[in-house]
Amino acid sequence: MSDHRARFLQLALHAQALRFGEFTLKSGRLSPYFFNAGRFDSGALLAELAACYADAVDAAGLAFDLLFGPAYKGIPLATAVGCEYARRGRDVPLAFNRKEAKDHGEGGLLIGAPLDGREVLIVDDVITAGTAIREALGLIRAGGGRPAGIVVALDRQEVLTEPGADGGPRLSAAQAVAAETGVPVVAVANLHDLLDFAGESAELVHHREDLLAYRARYGSGSSD
Repeated sequence: MSDHRARFLQLALHAQALRFGEFTLKSGRLSPYFFNAGRFDSGALLAELAACYADAVDAAGLAFDLLFGPAYKGIPLATAVGCEYARRGRDVPLAFNRKEAKDHGEGGLLIGAPLDGREVLIVDDVITAGTAIREALGLIRAGGGRPAGIVVALDRQEVLTEPGADGGPRLSAAQAVAAETGVPVVAVANLHDLLDFAGESAELVHHREDLLAYRARYGSGSSD
């Protein structure tokens, strides 16, 4: 496992952003783990998280010249990543969107640097159904930008619908967005990494069987 993946998972445990047990997801599935990026709730935690994001982006070789944070969680994440790149000597423009258009002042849905002519990297926490990401892609293209990639913290690598429910391929939300839009999706870590991480930890190894059973039932089949 690459260094940034292990660092991220250890950081998520420390921040209690990653927890194990029994959690009912929005989909109604009973999951043996839960991830909440909102628990990276201090400057130090966000700074460490941003370094993991930047390492994942650099390892993937994504070329971009603007960061975009979808409202709401994507806004502080993209801002933190921008600060991390500045710390590394690269000053990257930043933009984000409002949930509702402003009808006074400067108006509109977008805040920050102009998107026109930019290669835009979207920074978010997860892709659940892909709705927020698709909205962001539409805003970027409408603003004259070109989506260069999407980076998220954790890819659960699970199918969107019940396996076999629609007879289609077993695609995760990230895979579905990438296939539909042609925009590459990079995760700092994924379920495959989490399984490896749990298997190497005396503290977490007893959760591994539950993780494997969950992946067998809902997994997309990808280990990327």
